[in-house]
Amino acid sequence: MKIHLQKELDKLKRQLFHLSAVVEESFHLSIKAVFEGDADLGRKVRERDAEIDQLEVEVEEECLKVLALHQPVAIDLRFLIVALKMNNDLERIGDLAVNIASGKACSAGEEMTPDLGARLKEMGEMASVMLRQSLEALMVMDPDAARKVLAADDEVDTKYFEFASRIKSLITEDPARANAYISWLMAAKSIERVADHATNIAEDTIYSAEGEIVRHGRG
Repeated sequence: MKIHLQKELDKLKRQLFHLSAVVEESFHLSIKAVFEGDADLGRKVRERDAEIDQLEVEVEEECLKVLALHQPVAIDLRFLIVALKMNNDLERIGDLAVNIASGKACSAGEEMTPDLGARLKEMGEMASVMLRQSLEALMVMDPDAARKVLAADDEVDTKYFEFASRIKSLITEDPARANAYISWLMAAKSIERVADHATNIAEDTIYSAEGEIVRHGRG
């Protein structure tokens, strides 16, 4: 029974890896789309959302099947609980990528200013690294690596607040472009939310590995 369970868990991990790879790519493309004002690329991101939704359903079904057939306990049960939650976080990141790529400025083909573009790309890269590290930490059950992701979330928050402050100043200076500035601010907020979801995965990794809930205390 244990051998069969391990095979099912390995299959589930492969499914999660595939889903995470698709989500990461959509996130990267969405940032590129808004930075360059590439409406066609933004449309591609939106079209891929259906694939992410389907993969999310498949992962959930696999989790429920393993729970029903093998009735796992201890660390295996915790991993399945975390896999279900992670699955939801990944699907939400896919939705956030769509939000980024659907902004009015991007859809209108308006390229970001160099200053704002550099700030947004930096935030996006930081969130991407957090997401990648949180996924890697979960797959190898490394709670110490997961805790590094928690620390990085504060840095992304700081960058977002700096970006928002800059946007506020620009709207005052150039109100004619207010719609574009607000669109870019919403994109930045979505990136900040991606970092939050990466943090969720890291917190759940600690729970899966150690049985410790750190959601509020951040262990």
